[in-house]
Amino acid sequence: MPADNTLRTRTKKFALRAMKLVDALPSTRAGDVVGKQLLRAATSVGANYRAAQRGRSKAEFCAKLGIVEEESDECSYWLELLCESGMVAAEALSDLMGEANEITAMIVASIRTARD
Repeated sequence: MPADNTLRTRTKKFALRAMKLVDALPSTRAGDVVGKQLLRAATSVGANYRAAQRGRSKAEFCAKLGIVEEESDECSYWLELLCESGMVAAEALSDLMGEANEITAMIVASIRTARD
């Protein structure tokens, strides 16, 4: 499968932005728990996208992209919790939430294309 450097770059930038957000969260039990979950999911997006690029078969490629889809959607969930809990202002999260949703949509489209 050919590498999509644009998406590869976007997933890495997404992880870096999430890392900065997590570092800025309040040091509360909730902030720590949600922050760790977001950090794990956000860094997993790019790592698994890179792994998918090295897939040895179409099935392996699609399976790895499935993980990327799950992790990027999970990021949306953690970001929603941060917003709805009032821990972070909605305006501060809107760009990152939008990026998580866009990455999820692109991965879903890529999986459909690869399966067809």
